[in-house]
Amino acid sequence: MATAVSTAVSLGSLRDFVALTKPRITFLVVVTTAGGLWLAPGHRAPLFFLLTVFATAMVVSAANVFNCWIERESDRDMKRTSVRPLPAGRLAPQHALIFGFVLATISVPLLTIGVNPLTGFLGALALILYVCVYTPMKQKSWTALLVGAVPGALPPLMGWTAATGKLEAPGLVLFGILFLWQVPHFIAISIFRREEYERAGIAILPSAIGDRAATLHAIIYAGALLPVSLLLAPLGVAGKPYLFAATALGLVFLGTSLLGLRRDAGHKWARRLFYVSLVYLTLLFLALTLDAR
Repeated sequence: MATAVSTAVSLGSLRDFVALTKPRITFLVVVTTAGGLWLAPGHRAPLFFLLTVFATAMVVSAANVFNCWIERESDRDMKRTSVRPLPAGRLAPQHALIFGFVLATISVPLLTIGVNPLTGFLGALALILYVCVYTPMKQKSWTALLVGAVPGALPPLMGWTAATGKLEAPGLVLFGILFLWQVPHFIAISIFRREEYERAGIAILPSAIGDRAATLHAIIYAGALLPVSLLLAPLGVAGKPYLFAATALGLVFLGTSLLGLRRDAGHKWARRLFYVSLVYLTLLFLALTLDAR
């Protein structure tokens, strides 16, 4: 009986440590990193491919663990985050902090030595910006959204630099796509979860300037995303099938954003934009991967 209880507790603790890494976010990062690595010119050995993706996932996991540790108190005020291991009391804060440091101290050197110094630098930059700038800034200014979009957009660029060792136009365009996409995506979330964010003391754009003005920001970034996404075709990364798909997806994303100007848009529209943004990014990278040259 004692052994069975001990095993159950151990498995529960393991699940909680995994939960600190925010697996769904980390998986999305793994996909975009693999996409950048796949699209870059040259041949990559399978082991190198796996090493790059694994080390990048570890960097992101470390950033998420530190984020959970820093926000463990404010997470109690949001229904969505109150069940996380730290606010729920299932893990001790010091254990989470140690876990974050272990992930960080392994992943950044692994990227630097095992992949290349540029990719290691970008990984360290993403970690520092997310943990030391974006996370504390969330309590003070909505502009944290733009700061947080930088580390969120670095993984596909890291995939590109892992393969090439250089900052090149296609990799920067991939960065631009992810950066621009995040703004309407998170504006949508902040509109339909506005009350939760305000209760947790997190500064968001709708609270600062109102829902309609925030919607205009979403439209501007969705509008800028369309031409930026098309740049991968003239740069020779993809061909006409991708160009067609990116145009169609971009117009749907922009059109959905424009629907937010209706007087009765509200939370229903924001949720729709959120889901459309997820479908947009998934199908865009799928089209890009299938049509990669």
